[in-house]
Amino acid sequence: MTDAEFFADSSAQERRALFFSLNRRQQQDVLYHWNFWARPEQRPPAGDWSIWLIMAGRGFGKTRAGAEWVRQIAECDGSARFALVSANYAETRTVMVEGESGLLSIAPPKQRPNWEPSLKRLTWENGAQAHLYSAAEPEGLRGPQHSHSWCDEIAKWLNNAGQAEAAWDNLKMGLRLGYRPQMVATTTPRPVPLVRALAGGEAVITRGRTQDNDLHLPVAFLTAMEGDYGGTRLGRQELDGELIEDFEGALWTRAMIEECRVSRNAVRVERSRDTLAPSNRSLDFARDEREVGFARIVIGVDPPASAKGDACGIIVAGLGADGKAYVLADTSVEKASPETWARKVADAADRYDADRVIAEANQGGAMVKSVLHAAKISLPVKLVHASRGKVARAEPVAALYENGRVHHVGAFPQLEDEMCGLLVGGGYEGPGRSPDRADALVWALTELMLGKSRVPRVR
Repeated sequence: MTDAEFFADSSAQERRALFFSLNRRQQQDVLYHWNFWARPEQRPPAGDWSIWLIMAGRGFGKTRAGAEWVRQIAECDGSARFALVSANYAETRTVMVEGESGLLSIAPPKQRPNWEPSLKRLTWENGAQAHLYSAAEPEGLRGPQHSHSWCDEIAKWLNNAGQAEAAWDNLKMGLRLGYRPQMVATTTPRPVPLVRALAGGEAVITRGRTQDNDLHLPVAFLTAMEGDYGGTRLGRQELDGELIEDFEGALWTRAMIEECRVSRNAVRVERSRDTLAPSNRSLDFARDEREVGFARIVIGVDPPASAKGDACGIIVAGLGADGKAYVLADTSVEKASPETWARKVADAADRYDADRVIAEANQGGAMVKSVLHAAKISLPVKLVHASRGKVARAEPVAALYENGRVHHVGAFPQLEDEMCGLLVGGGYEGPGRSPDRADALVWALTELMLGKSRVPRVR
């Protein structure tokens, strides 16, 4: 039991007597004394660590723990230089600095750092500083040096084009000051690539539930949350702090995809202009010391409705002579003009010596075909029409995975996140507004494995 819990369990008369037995200075010290109020899991872990990941439910006290860690170091080390990073500048300021559990609120009035919003900088009296950054602008973290960093709600960081990982990598490479650089990440768990990488890596992890902070949360809130979400996938993630890798009812599971994966290092998939003619395309399996030739290679394309809309899904897949399909590349592009994504398709066709482009025509079939031909794609373009929903089209393709008839050559995190977000019944819980990459995959594999033009196999 913490001191605060012991204090709370005392009678109102005992609490009043204890509090008013202190002088004014002591009363203020108690209010701002973190070791009095903190639960053990809110305190920094013991030992020599580089990354502390606090992955817990909403209302657990993650933000307070991160802010108190910054405050403790800043007040003791005038040479400390912090990077404060959230999903965007607005949240970095309103939550990490000015929020109820932010750096300005947790310190006694006379010990609060000087806040310069125009410079995005906090400065403590002893010279310690903290600078604000946005994870949506990862290039802003390229160059500045820090000794410590606090990253808040990393599961919310925008990652349509890999910004989250880029922001984290740039931040980590800039931790070059001090004798022991450290990073703290606070987040409600979601199965996004950055959170999964940290959870399975070197980070020291603190887990917790919303209920753990019941001393500071309204009983009505806790009762309502348990009644509405207790035991559900959303409740397990948002309240119990569990990292749920698979959505209930998903067409694909993480385990299913891992079972079908082959190492990119073990498989040569790109065309060599000097040694590999179109009639001699092959995959080299170094681990098996055997070679599987390709019967066909196609590119599935899910064009965006507009240049400012969703991504253009571009997936390269091949049909091996062994009768199995191989997903070779994801060259999808975000928010691109028709000329840009068409050039991406053309480059992929040339790089992998594709036979045909399979493109969804619902966004304007004639336009799609003309744009691809304008990009000097000489191979045939087959337009397909989406008469059924994305999930309905994906179901027979998912069955191919269950039967071990599809392999992923390497990892495609963004594609696989979308695949695992497609739910039986038509729902989608993956990243972004639409599973554009997964839809392109479905078009490609349908052509290779389920279409009439398949190369027959000898059983």
